[in-house]
Amino acid sequence: MAKDTKIEWTDSTFNPWMGCVRMSPACKHCYAETIAGRFGLAEWGARAQRRFFGEDHWREPLRWNRAAQQEGRRRRVFCASMADVFEDRRDLDPWRERLGALIAETPMLDWLLLTKRPDRAAALAPWRDAWPENVWLGATVETQLWAERRIPALASVPARIRFLSCEPLLGPLDLSAWLKARAVHWVIAGGESGPRARPSNPVWFRSLRDQCIQTQVAFHFKQWGSWAPAEANAHLMPRTVGKAGQLSLVRLSKAKAGRVLDGQIWDQLPAR
Repeated sequence: MAKDTKIEWTDSTFNPWMGCVRMSPACKHCYAETIAGRFGLAEWGARAQRRFFGEDHWREPLRWNRAAQQEGRRRRVFCASMADVFEDRRDLDPWRERLGALIAETPMLDWLLLTKRPDRAAALAPWRDAWPENVWLGATVETQLWAERRIPALASVPARIRFLSCEPLLGPLDLSAWLKARAVHWVIAGGESGPRARPSNPVWFRSLRDQCIQTQVAFHFKQWGSWAPAEANAHLMPRTVGKAGQLSLVRLSKAKAGRVLDGQIWDQLPAR
């Protein structure tokens, strides 16, 4: 879909198709659904048709792989930003097989498959029990409830790297048991952005960072989103002030809010 992307934790994005259906509270303000609807690219919902792409689209990762070989540097590919690879539909089975073949042809690309359906990953992936070394499997966990539902399923998959996307973070998370057990190798955290964004308490982000530090698990703070700590942004004189517990938050643009957590950029990656 894009050789270069503004998503901080990947180099490129690729969508084997476009379209999905909402699964949990993280999906309430789905950016992919909004973008697709704005441009008439795909419909969302269980009965909606998915949008598929032509040969030029599928050749793009082959070019990225050749470039990575020439540079001698691996590239990370987020798959799929506008869909879910493990949506349980039979019309998607041939496209999953094609994706599996493409991944096999691109050994210099690390494919980051982020899903809200890790419980279906083992059954629907073309590799079953022999996952390629260049596939990282991730699950979205926005609250403790969804962490407890999704992480055990994620942990059961023999992917070389397993990661979590705690974005939008909608509540405090205790991941310590899974981090200590090395069920998870990387944690990405971020706040929600957009006109209807729900605020995240900065304490939640600090707790995740500290849990990762204590267990030596890589931590990536992606963004504050549309809400950031008031004390660090008082000079911007924002119009809207909100509350997260006892902390004051201010509504800002994603760019102004930034991604500095306690004076530091957290861009850690898992050891491959």
